[in-house]
Amino acid sequence: MLTTLMAQLLTKIEKRRATVAIIGLGYVGLPLAVAFAEAGFPVVGIDVDPTKVDAINAGHSYIRDIPSKRLARVVNAERGTW
Repeated sequence: MLTTLMAQLLTKIEKRRATVAIIGLGYVGLPLAVAFAEAGFPVVGIDVDPTKVDAINAGHSYIRDIPSKRLARVVNAERGTW
């Protein structure tokens, strides 16, 4: 049974159907979430700060390493739920 579950998970990862959840969208979490979304994975980003969530949903980055244009591409492509 475990082997079957592992095989199913590997298939989901290979086909980019495994949903990735990132808890905390700060200077580590947001770039990680964007990278997974750019790689084609569906992403769920979770943060307790509604200001951050609103900014992300508007395509505005508050992280220097993630330009707003790059974030907006991911948001507009609907690859993430924030």
